[in-house]
Amino acid sequence: MTEWGRRALAGLAIYKDRRIVLIALMGIASGLPLLLTLSTLTYWLRTVGVDRTTIGILALVGLPYTLKPLWAPILDQLPAPYPFARLGQRRGWAIIIQIFLMIAIAALGFTNPAADLFMTGLAVLLIAFLSASQDVVIDAFRIELLSDDEQGAGAAATQGGYRIGLLLAGAGALALSDFYDWQIVFLCLAACVPIGMIGVLLAVEPSNDSRQPVQSVKAFVKTGVIEPFVEFLARPSAIFILIFVLLYKFGDAIGGFMANPFYVDIGFTGTEIALVSKTTGVLATMIGVIVGGALVRAIGLLKALVVGGILQAVTNFLFAWVATVGPDVSALAVAVWGDNFTGGLGSAAFIAYLSALCNKEFTATQYALLTSLMAMGRTIMSTPSGYLVDMVGWAEFFILTAFLAVPGLILIAILARTGAGLSSRKAI
Repeated sequence: MTEWGRRALAGLAIYKDRRIVLIALMGIASGLPLLLTLSTLTYWLRTVGVDRTTIGILALVGLPYTLKPLWAPILDQLPAPYPFARLGQRRGWAIIIQIFLMIAIAALGFTNPAADLFMTGLAVLLIAFLSASQDVVIDAFRIELLSDDEQGAGAAATQGGYRIGLLLAGAGALALSDFYDWQIVFLCLAACVPIGMIGVLLAVEPSNDSRQPVQSVKAFVKTGVIEPFVEFLARPSAIFILIFVLLYKFGDAIGGFMANPFYVDIGFTGTEIALVSKTTGVLATMIGVIVGGALVRAIGLLKALVVGGILQAVTNFLFAWVATVGPDVSALAVAVWGDNFTGGLGSAAFIAYLSALCNKEFTATQYALLTSLMAMGRTIMSTPSGYLVDMVGWAEFFILTAFLAVPGLILIAILARTGAGLSSRKAI
């Protein structure tokens, strides 16, 4: 067997680790509320008659995913309130957030977007805030649980669980909505939140001897706010890293945000969308994230990012093809399977890279900074997506999203020459 093969098999063996399984459960907790603020929301709004331009503007409800570095230092440095502090820094905050998240998801079903879009938007905004806060804690939890050479598998497990969460909030919500009122749909989704709680409670709280008790507001600002950003921005390639994080999955994200309105406009039914896009497509994603995790171990982090970036761009052309052939379920299946596989592969490599960038003294804050930039691609920068579709049409729209991957690929070459900007942690 070649050295490449031996390294790939070693990368696959780690998926049996108990910590990796629990990380996958936490990934479910992250994926479930995220999709509610993205494609499930857009599908719901489109079915009740909200116009596409308004749907595009409502991407702004995802702003908490971009702004989470503002409150990440609190979750990173301050202990959880009593009695949850007894669970530890990461577990305590995670359980508090998940309790409120379950309540907020249930409450969303009692709003009526056709009559009062503001209240629906407000409820989704609250879910996005709680979801973003949960991500801050869970991402730090994952990074601190694993050693440097395990981060690729951890990223793949996170993405695998995340996709299962998307399946629940996507296929589950869309299929149920064909038979039940949206109140029942959101109550069922709220009942899935405890899956993530199980992962949190069964995991061992990671020790972090470098975190000191906060003695004053001044000390908190210095340790929790200033030092994480100063340490990161002092790296020679910091600016290139931030631009890369913003752009790497931008084309994939902007296309994904308008996916469900695209399916509705082409003429697919909710059941067809659930079967192809939200159910069977998850298998392709799961295969993709597993391959992505093994690929990082076999060929290295930056090369895996290049492979993932190119494949993600190419598969966007498949949706342009679907736009020309119409509501053909077979064509949709080809496009979705290709897109989900490459999206999973690219995401595993990307999350592994973001994890390796973080200094463990400031895990939650630095990772929140990086993922907030990633979220900007699907929030602020996605707001013109509906207008763009109206201007050029669906096929041309997806062709344009494919070319949005080019700047990110160029930046990988720049990062490779500058040491990739990794922290004092070893590269994977």
